Amino acid sequence: MFRLIKWLVGLAVLGTAGLVLAVAVAYFSVLPTLPDVSELKRIEWQVPMTVYSSDGKFIAEFGENRRYPVRIEDVPAQTRNAVIAIEDAHFYKHIGLDWRGIARAVWLTATTRDERVPGGSTITQQVARNFFLSNEYSYFRKFKEMLLALKMERELSKDEILELYLNKIFFGNRSYGIVAAADYYYGKKLDQLTLAESAALAGIPKFPSTGNPISNPARAMIRRNYILQRMQEEGFITPEQMREAQAQPNTATPHGQTTELYAPYLAEMVRIEMVRRYGQRAIDGGYKVVTTVHSKDQLAAERAVRDGLMQYDRRHGWRGAESRIELAGGDEAAWRRALRARPQIDGLPAALALSVSDSRAEFLLADGRRIQGGASVADGTGKRLAAAVRAGDVVRLQESKDGLRLAQIPRAQAALVSMQPEDGALRAVVGGFSYTTSNFNRATSAKRQPGSSFKPFVYAASFERGYSPSSVVLDAPVVFNDRKGNVWRPQNDRGGFMGPMRLREALVQSRNLVSVRLLDGIGVAFARDYITRFGFSKDSLPPNLSMSLGTASLTPMSVARGYSVFANGGYLVEPHFIRSVSDASGTVIAYTHPKLACAACPERLAGDVSKAVVVDGFDLSNDGSGARAPAGKAAFDPGFVGPPAQALAPQTIDPRNAFLISDMMLDVVKRGTAVQARSLGRADVGGKTGSTNEHRDAWFSGFGGDLVTTVWVGKDDFKGLGYGEYGGRAALPIWIEYMRTALDGVPLKVMTPPEGIVKSPDGDYFKQEQYDLEMLQVPENTGEELPEQAFDIF
Repeated sequence: MFRLIKWLVGLAVLGTAGLVLAVAVAYFSVLPTLPDVSELKRIEWQVPMTVYSSDGKFIAEFGENRRYPVRIEDVPAQTRNAVIAIEDAHFYKHIGLDWRGIARAVWLTATTRDERVPGGSTITQQVARNFFLSNEYSYFRKFKEMLLALKMERELSKDEILELYLNKIFFGNRSYGIVAAADYYYGKKLDQLTLAESAALAGIPKFPSTGNPISNPARAMIRRNYILQRMQEEGFITPEQMREAQAQPNTATPHGQTTELYAPYLAEMVRIEMVRRYGQRAIDGGYKVVTTVHSKDQLAAERAVRDGLMQYDRRHGWRGAESRIELAGGDEAAWRRALRARPQIDGLPAALALSVSDSRAEFLLADGRRIQGGASVADGTGKRLAAAVRAGDVVRLQESKDGLRLAQIPRAQAALVSMQPEDGALRAVVGGFSYTTSNFNRATSAKRQPGSSFKPFVYAASFERGYSPSSVVLDAPVVFNDRKGNVWRPQNDRGGFMGPMRLREALVQSRNLVSVRLLDGIGVAFARDYITRFGFSKDSLPPNLSMSLGTASLTPMSVARGYSVFANGGYLVEPHFIRSVSDASGTVIAYTHPKLACAACPERLAGDVSKAVVVDGFDLSNDGSGARAPAGKAAFDPGFVGPPAQALAPQTIDPRNAFLISDMMLDVVKRGTAVQARSLGRADVGGKTGSTNEHRDAWFSGFGGDLVTTVWVGKDDFKGLGYGEYGGRAALPIWIEYMRTALDGVPLKVMTPPEGIVKSPDGDYFKQEQYDLEMLQVPENTGEELPEQAFDIF
């Protein structure tokens, strides 16, 4: 018996020694392959990029996951304790491994047939697994996890490990980390959570998708109450606190960062630009982007485009139902699913007509609401209600001041760009009627013919050649023959001919034939070269006389930039829409220092702009006032920080030319094709309408106060807008509605003639040298009445 015992003891010793040796060999074999846990001190979290307006309104968030990192000292004690109570009660006492948990797991493995057994993983082990290991279930992976946990405990503090855990763990519904979870489930910051809510959050990571308080409230409540019990057992809370918290109802509901400013086209512009600058890291690097767009202006732009297109659509009649749903044999759930499948447009919901009579109709909305409409619901269709809609029709409904009305998604599209001519900062941008129906940004990407809104650029070129607003050009038929024998007979928009007329009047009345003769007189080649000074590429400008009628293919953004040159006195600014970029810690890492027109800057007045550093307008700083890169160094350089230098936009045309054209465009509003804009009651508003053949494009570009704004209306398929849809009818009302709000409270901008401009007795403006030349040619006044003469300058 003694020998048997001795033999068994020896066998046990040998077995233990073999096990120790095997563990030692495994330890020293695996140890060199373990990752460097010190990297966790420099972890870069995947945090969504957020976009804001210049006045702090939230616009959009980009990134697949919600995560908002938090420092452990900012996590309330009750939240930390709830997590510790359920996940690792001895967290602050062990060395990274819970030997009791490991022993329990080993015992269960030996005594059960379960492939997986609970227990054994500390918070440290979970951090090791989540950062460095896969979710593969194997003894080798578990062994590496344990070694990593021991290593982490040697190199990281307990608080550092818990902070990593609270920021990394998944809480379901795209929420990673305790802050994102608190925001999504309760719409609260951590310090606003109740004890019951903290316990409920602590219970989610075990079953993040199937056991959270929204997807499975009953299961979540059971686990929450158990966690509260564990907190009481561990001495974190009193029995009274436990009972009070367990009595609280489930208050979790889906929350998300509420969009405060709807600007989807702008948001996508920001995303594209940030990816271009930072790569894909831009999306999950936690960047906060502040744009130049102001919420008041953007809201006004969105509303103006929507209202203008709806008015245009009503002018062209009711087209009928958007689609049909067979009511027979169907059920409301299926109907609502079909409605949800339709494009979702705010303020224009899809509705299913359930019943219709001449005087009444009942509509079902996707959210289950039923709306009753009277006969007036068909206002604008030109038909009786029963003739316009049948039961089973899917239509759009719109609230108006007169009540509910039938509506439809317009077939036309529009774009609006509004910028500050002084520095090119965008104040508002709209790329179409609805981003949900089309994400094509017409403001920046649609190349369309600007029609007569291009004429100011041609006139400016002629002023460089010696013409003036008082120069006389013939408005009469003209025929051009090319070398191939083709004949071109340009026409005025509304026909007829007015004979000899001054250029000021020709622009006011938008006479095409005057523009054609004018371009022919100064030369197409010269005009093309000159007009590139407004920021247009030469390739975009037709090398023939049709250019005078606006046949170039230009985007609304480029046209607005061109008009800025007139409004700011002759300087070419760079359109930009990002004001600053902050990193995940809140440090401003990039700030836009735009090139300024700044006609009154000392460098301008001294005639020495070389003292101003002119570089890329987007550069880095650590406080929002960072400097530009020195010569030879990239303007966008993460390693460069310093004080900003003044950047001046290049003078691209004679300020006198800019003044003369602007003054003529004031007259277009006072008594020309844009006379409707007088309703704004501002003397500083000017601009030019534009229309193209068959009414394919309608434009209005103009200025007022501190803004230049361009509006385009047309169809994506280049079909006509319909008879009479000129720029003054289709585009100008949108421009007026927007500017009415955007210029509210903005002081009038007084246009002061620059040096070298004189005013004649009859009230017209001239360049000094032109006026002197004209005076030399005036015959001496002998008292005799001279016959009136008109000269054809061609």
